[in-house]
Amino acid sequence: MKQSTQAWVERAEEDWGVAVREARARKIPRYNLACNLAQQCAEKYLKARLEEAGISFKKTHDLEELLNQILSAQPTWNVLQKGAAYLSAFAVDYRYPGVNATSAMARDAVKSCGNLRKAVRASLGLPI
Repeated sequence: MKQSTQAWVERAEEDWGVAVREARARKIPRYNLACNLAQQCAEKYLKARLEEAGISFKKTHDLEELLNQILSAQPTWNVLQKGAAYLSAFAVDYRYPGVNATSAMARDAVKSCGNLRKAVRASLGLPI
């Protein structure tokens, strides 16, 4: 694996750990943060896979756009499109006042991220 790919994976795992912890928290859960970090984790994993494949990408939080770029190398990942679309909504709005995530939304975000995470990690030969 390229060193640059590994850097993306390491950052994605930081987001993953906190997203899971916050989605499961019983005292003072931070569902907005869990949703945002699930989106961030998925974004970084997609960018890691693009990096490894040598496919350039622009700065974006749009997971559908990133996923569409990688489909040429991973055509079966079209099954991840619904989850990518769901997660993209958490990129910005849930970081600011006015919109709040629920426990169910946090669980769904972590689940969608987990599916994408597993697919990328498997494609990179990393343990799931």
